[in-house]
Amino acid sequence: MKIDSREIAALAQAQPSAPRMDMYAGIHKALRAFMADTLLGLGRMDVDDDLEFAQTCDRVMQMLDFCRSHLRHENQFVHAAMEARQPGSSQRVDSEHVEHEQAIAALAAGVSHLLSCARPSRPAATQALYRQLALFIAHNFEHMHEEETAHNQVLWDRYSDEELVRIHDELVASIPPQEMLVTARWLVPFMSPAERTAMLSDMQQHAPKPVLAAVLAHVQPHLTQQEWTKLVRSLGLPPVPGLVH
Repeated sequence: MKIDSREIAALAQAQPSAPRMDMYAGIHKALRAFMADTLLGLGRMDVDDDLEFAQTCDRVMQMLDFCRSHLRHENQFVHAAMEARQPGSSQRVDSEHVEHEQAIAALAAGVSHLLSCARPSRPAATQALYRQLALFIAHNFEHMHEEETAHNQVLWDRYSDEELVRIHDELVASIPPQEMLVTARWLVPFMSPAERTAMLSDMQQHAPKPVLAAVLAHVQPHLTQQEWTKLVRSLGLPPVPGLVH
C-alpha cells in the first residue's frame, strides 16, 4: 500500500471534528507493538541458545493466540454491530479475517516445524519463519488501517458514542482475566500519557481495587521511570516503591 502526502492530508481531513469513541485505537496500538516486538525478537534470536530459542518460539505462539482472540472479539462484537445497521459493511474484512485465521494456523505450524528442527537446520528455518511472520504483520498493518478508517466511519455514522461505549464494554467484559493482563501489557506502555490516564482512570472508578493494582503491577516494568511517575500522579496514587525499578 503506497501512501503519499495527499492521502495523508485527506485522511486527516476525514477525521471527525470532535473526537468520537474509537474502539480500534487502543487495541490496535497493542497489536502493532506486540507484532513488531515479536518480529524483532525472532530476528535477533540466538538459535544456539536452547532456552532463548524455546522462549522466542513460545513468544511467537503467544502473539498468534492473541491475534486469534482479537479476530473473534471483532467478529462477535464490532462486525455484528456494523451488520446490524449497515448490512454488508463488514463483509470484505470478514473474508480477510478468514485469511488471517489460515495464516495464523500456517505460522503456528511453522513454529512447530522450527522447534522440531535439528540444530544445524535452525538458522534456515528461523529465516523462513521470520519472513512469513513479516508478511503476516505487513498485511495486518494494512488491514488495521482500513478498520480504523472505513469501519470507524460506518460505526460513527450508525451509532452514538454512548452506544459504542456499551458495545466496547460488552467486548471487554467477555475477555478472560489472563488475556486482559496480556492486553494491558501491550496496550498501556504504548499509549500516550493522556490515553493511559483515561483508560486507567475508568478502571479506577469501575473495577475493584485489586484489579487496578494487578494491572499496574503488570505494566510498570514496561514503563520508563518518567512514564510511571506521570501515570501514578495522574491517577492520584502515591508512588509504589516496590514496583519501581
